[in-house]
Amino acid sequence: MRARSWTMLGGAGVVAVLFFLFSVRPGSGGPASPDDAAQRGQGVSPSSATETPPRRTPGTPPAEGGEMSPHPYVGMWVTADGHIRQMLLANGRYDEARGERESAYTGAYRIVGTRIEYVDDTGFSADGTFDGDVLHHGGYVFYREGSDAHQQIREGR
Repeated sequence: MRARSWTMLGGAGVVAVLFFLFSVRPGSGGPASPDDAAQRGQGVSPSSATETPPRRTPGTPPAEGGEMSPHPYVGMWVTADGHIRQMLLANGRYDEARGERESAYTGAYRIVGTRIEYVDDTGFSADGTFDGDVLHHGGYVFYREGSDAHQQIREGR
């Protein structure tokens, strides 16, 4: 009977279970709320808190009223040719466009240190690694839009 219950969940149910598993804080006994995620810096471990964070996305206003600013990796990441554009949202979701196709892939992400883990809404999972304003993910190299690294690659340097 238990195996049938999992089968009956279908794709959306599996995604919900995976999202729950990614959102549970160790030792909390339950899922983290979006407010908890913001306060935690989207899963940044205490050991990585001493690292120098990358620059914020240009044009991102500072947090108001003493609130913590969004995780430093939140913002738009693009391939050198601009064909793939991935927006990392402050709420732990991402929206990826490919060419003319907006929202080609959407899902949840979690950042621990310089590693990002994705679970898209169909249940597919992937990961990547940040190196300052460069993100290596799925065989692609993404650049923080507007960063020095992005400008240099666009100018062919």
